[in-house]
Amino acid sequence: WNEVTKYFRAGMPLRKHRQRFRKHGNCFSAVEAVDWLHELLRNNRNFGPEVTRQQTVQLLRKFLKNHIIEDIKGRWGSENLDDNNNLFRFPSTSPVKTLQRRSLLKENTENIPKEEGSLFKLPHFSRRTPKKHELLHTLENIENTKSEIMEEDKENLHRKKISQEEIEEIWRNIILIHLQTILGLPSLEEVLHSAQVIPQYVMYNMTNTSKHGVVVLQNKSEDLPHWVLSAMKCLAYWPRSNDMSQPAYIGFERDVFRTVADYFLNLPEPLLTFEYYELFVNILDLLRPHLERVAVEALQICCLLLPPPNRRKLQLLMRMISRISQNVDMPRLHDAVGTRSLMIQTFSRCVLCCAEEVDLDELLATRLVSFLMDHQQDIFKVPTYLQVAVQDHIESLKTAQFQYSGEEISAILPTYSYCKRITPQEFDEQKVSTSQAAVAELLENIIRDKSLSLKDKKKKLKRFQKEYPLIYQNRFPTTESEAILFENKPTIKQPMLSLKKPKFRSVRYY
Repeated sequence: WNEVTKYFRAGMPLRKHRQRFRKHGNCFSAVEAVDWLHELLRNNRNFGPEVTRQQTVQLLRKFLKNHIIEDIKGRWGSENLDDNNNLFRFPSTSPVKTLQRRSLLKENTENIPKEEGSLFKLPHFSRRTPKKHELLHTLENIENTKSEIMEEDKENLHRKKISQEEIEEIWRNIILIHLQTILGLPSLEEVLHSAQVIPQYVMYNMTNTSKHGVVVLQNKSEDLPHWVLSAMKCLAYWPRSNDMSQPAYIGFERDVFRTVADYFLNLPEPLLTFEYYELFVNILDLLRPHLERVAVEALQICCLLLPPPNRRKLQLLMRMISRISQNVDMPRLHDAVGTRSLMIQTFSRCVLCCAEEVDLDELLATRLVSFLMDHQQDIFKVPTYLQVAVQDHIESLKTAQFQYSGEEISAILPTYSYCKRITPQEFDEQKVSTSQAAVAELLENIIRDKSLSLKDKKKKLKRFQKEYPLIYQNRFPTTESEAILFENKPTIKQPMLSLKKPKFRSVRYY
């Protein structure tokens, strides 16, 4: 199961598709998936050329049921997959299943089902029976039998030591890959740079948590002041708070709320920080009814990037305002504004704000705070699939060097890309040169395109000259060089019949 899912996830081509007047990036159609996976299984030593197309469709349905893939709207499990043009994509969750214990492996391999109608026929799989084929319900048994052998071999292997820097780099790359997949962007360079992903923050936010999932800080000086925590707890559990006595005067709860609001509004920087403003603004495009689950997954990862003190303060604030908004016993905290609207309006600016004032700042912030408040339990839940993906990759690096070599390693390991770090100046220079080279190549393609008529080619070149005058001038520095391109224009034949009235000379008779 793990082998096939890794091959499928790493090798299945993704591209843009159009469906119902909308474009979808990084996805594939069902028929494309069937074509690609069918070819893979036919060439695999465990299956062979006898695997049918219908069996491949059945396997893809198992992928959909187990959330290896999902449809373009993010649905899976109860959805169906047929050999048609419906669109699907890869979710951000890791498809790799945790291997079972060694004690259970023998039990699984000895009880291979024999009944007809199973999913796959595996030629030459077993020597225990004279039958030509054995039937299997799923591919998991294949991985289990292999893992049993690998468990015995691992005891004699000297594992490769993975440094802390390598582990942090693995965390950074997996975070970027999952986030790019969720957002559906061809590149993250416009919203997030790799240097902005600090693995130490991510690992701390995932491991140092209380039983309620709230980050626990080692340095108490970075935490909320005790009086702010007491005031927040008083409002969150109103009127059943245990650490404060009942109010002695009317309007006590308003004063407590004003105290909490003043603290957060006077913070020097919003809780989401100026650095991640563009990242969270891009997630606002996902805040639609049918994309709620995708938005929650994106915010799960993005909130892990925050410094631990910011994540703790943000989570406690969202828990408080969510409870206040749902508390029917809470008196009105404002005479003219409802409780929910008051929470959003009061704290939106201290959650999301741009370093330079933007006209839509307030609207964007209120949308995001409203969504955070409604889904705070799911958003601040630790995504364990990231830990699984990192651990799988580390284990692969530790053992692959001794068991495999060359092309086999690249086929087994996940396709994570590693880049050489460069300076911002080099990045800007490469960005300009790469873009200009691509545009110059486009110009050459127009020039060499023999399918274009002379009129269309002139029209395209004229438009190109208007958009990119410098590149056009470098290609055609003089008018003579431009004229050479059109010197072999076809001759136009004269019409056989002239539509003009002929001129007749007058005939005089003498």
